[in-house]
Amino acid sequence: MRRIKITLCYDGTDFHGWQIQPGVPTIQGTLERVLHQIEGAPVAVTGSGRTDAGAHALAQVAAFTLRNPIPTENLKRAMNRLLPPSIRVLAVEEAPPEFHPIRHALAKTYEYRIWRGEICPPFKRRYVHHYPYPLDTARMQAAAPLLEGEHDFTAFAASDKSDALGLSKVRTIYLSRFLAEPERLIYRVRGNGFLKHMVRNLVGTLLEVGKGNIDEARLRWLLEAPSGVKAGPTAPACGLFLVGVEY
Repeated sequence: MRRIKITLCYDGTDFHGWQIQPGVPTIQGTLERVLHQIEGAPVAVTGSGRTDAGAHALAQVAAFTLRNPIPTENLKRAMNRLLPPSIRVLAVEEAPPEFHPIRHALAKTYEYRIWRGEICPPFKRRYVHHYPYPLDTARMQAAAPLLEGEHDFTAFAASDKSDALGLSKVRTIYLSRFLAEPERLIYRVRGNGFLKHMVRNLVGTLLEVGKGNIDEARLRWLLEAPSGVKAGPTAPACGLFLVGVEY
């Protein structure tokens, strides 16, 4: 048996997220269907994380086990031939038998893209959150680094089935920054792990900072808020990109 690691990118607009769900298209389900054709038997694919419905990836990492002796370069070509154009496999490589995309990940980087122009070009609308309304971007840029460090991000997490397990929601953010362009804001965040909807909730909260509804003191308080308190609204998934995973 061979352990295979792949790096892939995808436009998540037409998918209901990464994780398999009955009756709807997902990234994981599409990959497993294609690999079943190649292997001639069911293949379980594990990703580095579950991207949201409508979110995108520039370099998602996944792994699976095959019996098929097909060379890695041929496997990449075969997968791209069978996959829809919205999913592309960028690299295929042999991995150690114990390799796990989630457990062995050291850090992940996400970007969230906000279009600030009055009119959003049609060819950008699937990949940005269009927000042409007044924002104090300087306040947002000053507030973003306050999220860095080790914190309990419970207030920034959506409810999840795993909540019943009582797992820690403490995560470490290594980088949290806003880059301002003439018609676009890009939020870049790098951390050792992220909770369900966490990046989108961070962005939604920072937008509230830009609108003047949340100040720096309130943002700091949210990082230590008691159970049940929720941060700002969840930003739309279309602006979210998984940029890369580090091992």
